[in-house]
Amino acid sequence: MPSPFPGMDPYLEGSLWMSVHTQLSAEIARQLAPKLRPRYLALTNERFVYVAKTEISRPQPADSGIAVAPLHMATVMPEPVPQITVEIRDTANRRLVTAIEVLSPTNKRGQGREEYLAKRGRLLHSSAHLLEIDFLREGARVPMKEVLPSVPYFVFLSRAENRPDTEVFPITLDHRLPVVPVPLLPGDGEVRLDLQQALTNVYDLLSYDLAVDYRRPPEVPLPAHAIQRRD
Repeated sequence: MPSPFPGMDPYLEGSLWMSVHTQLSAEIARQLAPKLRPRYLALTNERFVYVAKTEISRPQPADSGIAVAPLHMATVMPEPVPQITVEIRDTANRRLVTAIEVLSPTNKRGQGREEYLAKRGRLLHSSAHLLEIDFLREGARVPMKEVLPSVPYFVFLSRAENRPDTEVFPITLDHRLPVVPVPLLPGDGEVRLDLQQALTNVYDLLSYDLAVDYRRPPEVPLPAHAIQRRD
């Protein structure tokens, strides 16, 4: 069954998102690969961000001055969270031409956001283009000097030759996801990435309709008027 939403499906934003994030990144690479031959490759690159769970603070016992046996308590262990980037590289030198980031919750809050902003800063000071896909309503947006429109989703394209100017694609819940340009090296123009087709392919092939219950509110709440349920 197809998603009841014409564009991004907000029911995918919760606990399913890391699965969607991984599969959507791979589908983007698959869609672009034949368009890039023979001068470029579209490769997925996985890295891990270590994020600690929220620590629960408990009141400490008063110091009686009497030596006692040590307590045995669990420490907070940072957990590895996978992050997938689609990298377009030229086949001659394997130089990074364009980085495509499908943002995850880890990119948008806490330690993971700090790590992502550091990586993002390195990309913005490089000769590579950066395409950021933000299909999550929760968490901080990428830093911009102007106030962004009040919409749930965005795509940001930073062309190396135009920085700091950024192409911003605002996306509403009731519209299809856009077809966006993916720039290449000077003289080679750009290819087109159909984000709606990529998400639809992932949704259909992985049967996400069986993983969500559209009769209930989504994990990340929506305004009441925006929820479309299906029987």
